[in-house]
This record gives sequence, C-alpha cells and structure tokens, in this order.
Amino acid sequence: MMDKMGFDKRTFRNRAYAAATALLCCTAMTAPAFAQSADAEPDGQEIVVTGSLGALPIENVGSVFGFDKTIVETPRSASTISAEQIERFGITDIYDLVAQSPGTFTNSFFGVGGALDIRGTPGEVYFRGVRRLDNPGNYPTPIAASERIDIVRGPASPIYGPSKTGGYMNFVPKSARVQGGSYMSSPEGKVSFTGGSWERADLQAEFRGPGRIGTHEFGYSLYAEIENSGSYYENMSTKQTILQAALDTDLAPGLRLEFGGMYHNYKGQQNGGWNRLTQELVDNSTYITGTAQSLDTNGDGQMSVEEINAAIPGGLSPFGGFACGGNPSPTSITDACFTSSPNNLLNLVDTGTAKLSRRKTLTGKDDRLDNKATTLYADLVWEGPGDIEIKNQLFYDSYENNNENSYGYSQFHDSYVIEDKIVVSKTFENDAGKFAFQLSPSIRYTHFKHGEDFTYEYFHRVDLTQGYTPASDRLLSTECDCNYTSYVSGHYTDLAFAGLADLDFKFGLDITLGARYDRIKAVSNFNAAKMEVAPAIAGASDTDGAWSWSASANYKLPFGLIPYATIARQSVVIAGQGAEIAPENIAGGTFITASKLYEGGLKGSWLNDTLYAAVSVYKQERTDYSAQSSTVNQAVETKGLEAEARWAVDEHLLLTAGYTRTKVYNLTFLEAGSTFSFLGIEDLVNVTDPTLYLGGQPGGLIPIADRAASRRAGIPTNLYSLTGTYAFDNGIALTASMVSVDSVYSGQSRAVKLPGYTLFDLGASYETGPWLLRMVVKNATNEKYFRANFTELFGSTIVLPERPRSFQATVSYKF
Repeated sequence: MMDKMGFDKRTFRNRAYAAATALLCCTAMTAPAFAQSADAEPDGQEIVVTGSLGALPIENVGSVFGFDKTIVETPRSASTISAEQIERFGITDIYDLVAQSPGTFTNSFFGVGGALDIRGTPGEVYFRGVRRLDNPGNYPTPIAASERIDIVRGPASPIYGPSKTGGYMNFVPKSARVQGGSYMSSPEGKVSFTGGSWERADLQAEFRGPGRIGTHEFGYSLYAEIENSGSYYENMSTKQTILQAALDTDLAPGLRLEFGGMYHNYKGQQNGGWNRLTQELVDNSTYITGTAQSLDTNGDGQMSVEEINAAIPGGLSPFGGFACGGNPSPTSITDACFTSSPNNLLNLVDTGTAKLSRRKTLTGKDDRLDNKATTLYADLVWEGPGDIEIKNQLFYDSYENNNENSYGYSQFHDSYVIEDKIVVSKTFENDAGKFAFQLSPSIRYTHFKHGEDFTYEYFHRVDLTQGYTPASDRLLSTECDCNYTSYVSGHYTDLAFAGLADLDFKFGLDITLGARYDRIKAVSNFNAAKMEVAPAIAGASDTDGAWSWSASANYKLPFGLIPYATIARQSVVIAGQGAEIAPENIAGGTFITASKLYEGGLKGSWLNDTLYAAVSVYKQERTDYSAQSSTVNQAVETKGLEAEARWAVDEHLLLTAGYTRTKVYNLTFLEAGSTFSFLGIEDLVNVTDPTLYLGGQPGGLIPIADRAASRRAGIPTNLYSLTGTYAFDNGIALTASMVSVDSVYSGQSRAVKLPGYTLFDLGASYETGPWLLRMVVKNATNEKYFRANFTELFGSTIVLPERPRSFQATVSYKF
C-alpha cells in the first residue's frame, strides 16, 4: 500500500530488515581481527577493549553487592549501559534501554518513563548506589546525564537497604575524575544540539577537568541540558532543565571528598492514551463517538464533585450490577441498568463511529505534570593502611510534584529523603585467597506529603475526536484544594545495620554472604479537612523491624565458565507514588513485607574479554501479600529466564543480543479470587450498546479463578533484542537495534489483546575532528503498536498507541 507521498511502506520495511540483518551478521568478515582488539596491562588490573563502547563487563561495578567486582564475577543477573552506548544508539528515554538489557520491559505509566519494569514489576531508581524516592510516573528519569547505567535484576543487596522485588536502575553521574581515581590532565567539554520530529529541540553542554586553588587540586564536572520540544500527541510538550555538578578533592593523604548534585525541573503531561477501548479500536482504529450530557449547572466550564453528586448521588461509577439488582460481576450489568433515571445520565448522545488518529489521546489543553527534583550527595572517603576504607555517604533527594488530568485525576507530592550511611571495608589477602568485608550502619529519614483525587475519574466522557468540553472536563482537587480522595502527611525513619563478606578463594570458589536488620518507625496522618469523605482513622504510628539476608556462590570453571547461585530475602517498605505510607497499612502492621529470590546462572568471558555471555533462571516472590501498592509495589511471584551476549568482534564491530522470558502472577489477586477493576466495553458482554454508559465509569470484580488468570497483563512472555554498531576508519559509524515483543492482554480481565510487534531503530554518524553528526531513525519500519497502561485497574478501558516513525539529528562539538 502506498501512502500519500507514494512511499511503499512494505518495500521500506523489507529493505530495513535486510539492512539490519546485514549489519548484525557481518561477523564473518571481521572475526579474524578479534585477537588485536584487547590490550591487557602487565599487572592484569586493567583491560582496554577498543571498539566496545564500554559495553563489556570488564570494569569493576560496585552497584550490585558493594564490592568492586565485574559483572562476570558477580553472582547476580545484571547489565551495564555505558555513556558511549547511550550516545552511539541515540538513547533518550528508559524505553530505549530495553534493547540493551534483558529482563526489562515497561508498561505505560500514563506515558511517563519514570522507572523500568524489571522482571515484570515496577523497578526502583538509584543514584550512585543510593535509593531515590519512588518515581513510577512523576517525571521522566534523565538518561543523558549519566556516565553509566547499571540495571540489576532482583532485589538489592542487604548493603543497600529495603528494596522492591524486581530490581533497580543505578545511575552513575558524570564524574569529576577519570577511571582509576586520578584527576584529568586537562579540561575537556562538549556541546550538543538534538533536533527532530515533532519540534524536538534539546541542547546539552558538559565541561570537566582539573582545577587548583593555590596548591590544592580538585576535579570538577558540570553538565546542563535544556529541552523545549513538541510531541507527536496533541496537547503535549516537554520543557525541562537539568543541571548536574560534581567535585572531587583530596583533603589529606588518603582522605578525599566527593560531592555534587542534580537539579531537574520538568514540565510536561501524563498521557492516558486512547479511551473507549475495544478490540476493533486496536485492530482497525474504529472509535465509538458520542457526547456526554453536561452536568455543569453553574456554567463555569467544569464538572465539580458537588454537581456530579447532585445529578447522581455517589457519582457516575456504578459498582457492578447493583444499580439494577445484580452483583459485583461484570456479567450482571445489562442495558436495563442505564435506561432509567438517574443512570440514564450516563448515556451518550449524537453517537456513531470514526477512525481515530493515534495523535488524539486523553491529554487535555490544561493538563500538566510539573516536577522539581533535587538530588545532592557528599561522600567522605578515607583509605587507610592495610586495605581498609571508611566511607561516609550523605544523600538527599526530593521532589515537588503537581499532576492534573482533565478526565478527573490529580495528585501532588512534596516529599524528601535524607540518608547517611557509613561503610567500613577491609580486605585481607593471603595464600588461600582474597577476603573482603563490609560493615555498614545507616539512618534514612523520609518525609512525605501527598494528596490524590481519583474518586471521580471518568476516562470515557471525552470524545477524543472532539476534545474536552464542560461535559467532560472535571474540576480537580488540586485546582480547588478540596475533595481529595486521600491527603496524608508523615514520616518514617529507618535505623539499620548491615554486614557483607566476600570470600574469594584461589581455587576458584567465591562466596558472598550478607545480612541486614532494619528498625523502621513510621507515622502517617490524614488531613480530613481536605478530604471529601472522612477517613475511618485519623492516622497511625508504629515501629517494626525486619531482617534481610543473601547468600551467593560462583565457581570459576575451565574455558572461562562461571556458574553461580543466589538465594536472598529482602525486606521492603510499602510506599506509594509520593513515597507515602498509608495509615491503614501502619495500623494493620503491614507496611513492611519481604521478598525471596532463588537464582542460578552461568556466565563467561572469552577471547581476551571481548566476548561475554550469561544466562540465568530465577523465581522470586513476595513472602507476605496482605498489603500492596498496585502502582509501585505489587505482591507478585515471578518466574523467568534471561540471556545476554556481547561481542566486540574487533575495533570496528560490536554486537549484543538478549532474550527474556517472564511470567508474573499477582498473589493478592489469586488469594482473594478476584480483583476490583474499571470495566471496559469488552468486559460488559451483556450490554448491547456501550454508549449507554460511556458517560460514566462502571467498576466491578474481575474473577481470578486460577493461576493463569492471576498473570499480570501487559508484560510479554518472550522478548528478543539485537543491537549492532560498526565504526569505519573514516569516521562513519552505523547502528541498528531490534526489539521483538509477544502479543499481550491489555488488562487483568484479558478482554482486549494487543498485537505483538518488532521495532527497528537505525542510525548513522560521522565524526571529523571535534565535530560529530548523528542521525537516528526510531521505529524505522513504522510499526503500529501499543503499550498497556496500569493493567491491574485500567487495562480494559485505556491503552497507549505508541509513536510512528520518527527522526532525530544531533550535532556535537568537542573541545
């Protein structure tokens, strides 16, 4: 089929497949050169592999256990993405990381890339090895400001404190020192501008080097990014400013100070995607049109809570078929439920069908997502005689968030965390091997203030072909500072002590053991004056403790093979989107729970460390599922397999491949036998005309009859990825990446199925002297695909149509 410009999409797609295949399969022509691609230092301490873009796991990474070990030596499933990879492949958001790391995939959290889903559950974000505040969709996590991103699959080591089940991303910011700890010999910098489709405009500048005040030396690193971009979607844009600074200095022999921070001011919007979801809409873009009946009696252009309740007491969200003598099941809802007063106010008028553009989504002209995040750190490190080190890490992270969506959801956060951790490290080495130990007391204080408004959340009242009107635009709690569903403030303090031991025997066995005890005091109180309905309790406080531990072992076999096994138990605090703890969870003693991990795998590095491969199998689950946060911390069991290979064939060619198999089961749903969900058109099989209720939002209980029904929707069972880059000697470099994803259900009821898809990104760059020009084509074959959105609650009602083919071009100048 030809488009309006006569462009043959099928021919382009076939040519793109062929080009990518040729790039990824040209190994045979270059393999003989691999022997020249590695250069080992005489003492064996440093290995440099040219052409690897820093993608090979040959450098020490302390983000997994806290010990300076390479990914190959670490008995856990983990991957590292370097700044060179980020730049070469044009990685701009966390969704791009899926091609670079197995075990990762992210459902849409209303279109905002805050954190990856790792092993099928929402992950966490760390900064230099310290956990940040939760960010499921408060703001997009900045990618370009990183020197390296470590993705660790499974709960964190005991040294890092209570953490979630799935895993975390650890961001390593631009450093003030070069590798090895010495100061740079001279300053260097770079200025880049990226433009592209949909008025993308992004300016970045970085400058780092050595400095001197009198005879005192220091190293510094400065980074700034300013973006003012449009969007493929209507009524969306991005304005953000990112400032990052780091300074390292030696205060005395063996004593150094590392401090810095990052400020991120983001202004954008969340994106709920398409409403009025049906299989026909996904398959053929056929959309049910119709206008809701206005309830705006005072003529101010918005529906208030009072106006809604005056029309239908209790609102426009009937629960199951109770309104017409039924039960909580979706099947009990019939046409008769909506044909008489007052439920006939849910009827649409002027109904019909239309073909819906992917650009038209739930975002309104007045929607906003504003977030200011500040992150600061100060590390004081003393390196004493006999391989002893004492490090004091002081960390601060905060955000101020305001999120408003015209269809009826708003929230705010005003939260911060301060953590101080001391790590005492000591290493012993003798004829038996090398034995490292760490002891770490810490204190972490989190203060939160959080309000949200979701009782009157109506996705379907707006006709996306027309946009918002007074009949569909709701007066939000953050606009009137009233009628919140929940408004809480409080704090919690975590006093902890952790210990780790790494016993690396010379005969090949390496054992890592760790334990931690957390004593957490939590206080949370409702602000009833700001809430529509008075809470059952005013607040709660409690103190509880929890143990975490881990045991891992690997063994260096001949031919470079290293099998490993890990068993771990990790405690976790049940906190929400704004780092808040619900008073009900504190009162019920369920604000702390734990997860267990069983993992085994095989790793290896060959050809002078130019070829790396790993495979792991695992089972992890929450040991207590009496409480969960459906947005950021679910009670699940996950089983899966992850495989990864990276090969720097020679100084020109780098290839990577990944495979992920994931099955996630929600244990809370399985135990209860059902779960509450917003009900979509395909759920209400006994309603012949959906326009009878699209002026409201029916809800009900989805039966979870067996283990299969408890599987988390939106997460593909199988995911395949390939990337390749070839750098010619004349300054030209080519890149290609592919991600292939299984079809998935959009929601827990499994009523709508989203098709599988294969994405190709292609890129080319030219470097000459200090200049670099790069072009990247994302979704090169213009694949039409979708991302499920908050599958547990909204999966049958909304879905995010993803963006078509897009282009971005970057020009950089280094000095």
